[in-house]
Amino acid sequence: ISLDGKRIVSGSADSLVKIWDAATGAEVRTLRGHSGWVRSVSISSDGTHIVSGSVDGLVLIWNAETGAEVHTLTGHTGPVYSVAISRDGKRVVSGSEDNLVKIWDVETGAEVFTLRGHTDVVLSVAISPDGTRIVSG
Repeated sequence: ISLDGKRIVSGSADSLVKIWDAATGAEVRTLRGHSGWVRSVSISSDGTHIVSGSVDGLVLIWNAETGAEVHTLTGHTGPVYSVAISRDGKRVVSGSEDNLVKIWDVETGAEVFTLRGHTDVVLSVAISPDGTRIVSG
C-alpha cells in the first residue's frame, strides 16, 4: 500500500503486477515483465517506484506512474521470494532461494552488495526506517 493510502500493489501466480485504486478497488494498471509467479512487491515511500520479485529469479523496478520497467535486476540464481525498498527510495533489498540477500541501487540498477550467511532459502527481507539495518529470514 502506498504511503498516502491511494494505491495498492499486488503480484500473483499469473506473473503480473497490478496497481489498484485503494478507494474504488479499480485496476489502474497491469505491469508485465516477469515470466513466473510474482512472490513479493513493494512501493517506494514517495510512490514513484514499484519493486517486484519473482520465481523467474528477477527483481524488476518499475515507474509507478507510467508502468514502465526501469531496471531488470539479475544476479540471483534462484526464485526471489522477498523484496523491500528503503524509505529514501535509494536501495532495494532482495532475498532468494539461492540463500542470498542482495542490495541494489535504484538509480542505476547495479548490485551494491551481496550478503552471504543463510544456509537455506531467504523468504523475507526488510529494511529499517532509517535505512541502516537489514533483516532477513
